Amino acid sequence: MTEPQRKPFLYVVVCAAGVAGDVGKLITAAQERGWDVGVIATPQGLGFLDAAAVEDQTGHPIRSAWRSPGEARPFPPADAIAVAPATFNTVNKWAAGFADNLALALLCEAPGMGVPTAVLPYVNSALAAHRAYRRSLSELAEMGVLIGSYQPHLPKSGGGAERFPWAEAVDLLTPTIGADALAAPLSN
Repeated sequence: MTEPQRKPFLYVVVCAAGVAGDVGKLITAAQERGWDVGVIATPQGLGFLDAAAVEDQTGHPIRSAWRSPGEARPFPPADAIAVAPATFNTVNKWAAGFADNLALALLCEAPGMGVPTAVLPYVNSALAAHRAYRRSLSELAEMGVLIGSYQPHLPKSGGGAERFPWAEAVDLLTPTIGADALAAPLSN
């Protein structure tokens, strides 16, 4: 007997940035294109989310901490990962190989597991000018991470939330999965 086919599963990693509360826009874009979605928040990012709304929209609990030994996995393995919004801190720690929280550990593992990953950084222009940040983006690109096009906003400007390209993460990742996988009907 064959197992029912499942939708491709997208992990959405959310960091502590002012636009994080709009992550539902990314979830909607992914679901409309055939993805099932689970959200992993950095420990600080969790406070930027309406957890009940995100869990209602995805049908899955938000993850922010490691499972206890023997605890069931709340998500299937990731077919792809979108990091949005990605903060200066997360981009730099990820590129340097720090895995001091669940989100970073998953991101550090992703290249070694062949999981396609896209990042939509959300930083101001002063932070974006920092040499470490520029090196980190280059390092992530060398690892095969797909980098979004968001242009840094002015410091203390409120951040340009209206122009944050949530759906771009799905645009970047869709070719890595293939339209056939996203369009395939699910078996009962």
